[in-house]
Amino acid sequence: MKTKYIPPEWAFEFHGHKCPFMPIGYRMGKLAMEKLGVEREKDYGFFIFPEIGIGHPQVCFVDGVQTATGATYAKGLLEKTFYGKLAATFYHPKKGAVRYSLKPEFIDEMGKFEFFAYRKKGVEPSEIPSSVVDEVINWVYEQTDDFMFKVEMKPDFKFTPVKGSFNKAKCSVCGEYVFERYVRIKDGKPVCIPCSGYEKK
Repeated sequence: MKTKYIPPEWAFEFHGHKCPFMPIGYRMGKLAMEKLGVEREKDYGFFIFPEIGIGHPQVCFVDGVQTATGATYAKGLLEKTFYGKLAATFYHPKKGAVRYSLKPEFIDEMGKFEFFAYRKKGVEPSEIPSSVVDEVINWVYEQTDDFMFKVEMKPDFKFTPVKGSFNKAKCSVCGEYVFERYVRIKDGKPVCIPCSGYEKK
């Protein structure tokens, strides 16, 4: 294997199926952490901006990124840009930012594998023969970092995270708590967004 960054088996279980893109994201995340000199994020200090959108394939790499870095969607550390690209910017306030993207040459070579013929026919990854899946995953493990990734330092990258707050109010309609940032006022009373009739903002 040419890479030392092979995801643990539990990462595939978390992701739900075996495919080449979750391991690619895992490797991308590990390399970005190495480049910036940061450890796996325990709390709320490392931010990732994957350039994926919706309705296009190969977004599985983001689960690998989250698994590797600990910068997860649930902690508010991951935010899509909706550019429709296989890339991500990694940012730490004290260490700076770096962008990793998959090189077209790598994507083109990987696309020749039988795995993608199945996918283009609409076959889900979990239904593709394991030998076909393992073939492309093992090929990915054998590729060099330089062949796979374009790496760009982003010295001018800026991001200010939203300040967290424990403040909340009880919706006057449904009675459920809603955190203050999402409280709306209707007829002079606090309401949650679903009860307000307002658009989500």
